[in-house]
Amino acid sequence: MKIKSQRDFFSGALFCAFGVAFAWGATSYTVGDGARMGPGYFPLIVGVLIAIMGTLITLKAMTVDTDDGEPIGRIAWRPLVFIIGANLAFGVLLGGLPSIGLPPMGLIVAIYALTFIANLAGDHFSVKSSLVLATILAVGSYLAFVVALKLQFPVWPTFIA
Repeated sequence: MKIKSQRDFFSGALFCAFGVAFAWGATSYTVGDGARMGPGYFPLIVGVLIAIMGTLITLKAMTVDTDDGEPIGRIAWRPLVFIIGANLAFGVLLGGLPSIGLPPMGLIVAIYALTFIANLAGDHFSVKSSLVLATILAVGSYLAFVVALKLQFPVWPTFIA
């Protein structure tokens, strides 16, 4: 068979890989059955469904004709690096990094850093819009996670609180 849509083929293959990996990882937990579901039941089902969806997308890519074969474009490295970096910075700032002596900076600082770094991924960066968005996210996250759900994690840097 010939690949008729490169984009669909490789995205379907990626879905299959992630679905199989997710389902396989779920088997390390107790799966149970439909009547008495264990902690691995839902992740297993989701992983299988993602793998099935990926298989269907891959089969579609090999059967449905496209005009130009829908080639894969260039990888957008800048957004990829900044978005992944923003998430890593959020995790490190929220919980700290004891191996290098960085104390936890808390939720508010982590959200501001996440917002500013992630905004660098786009073509247009505005400090004003980043500040507004970070403030809304910080207040909303504080109200949702600390006030409403009563989750216990640092809100402010340890040297302030």
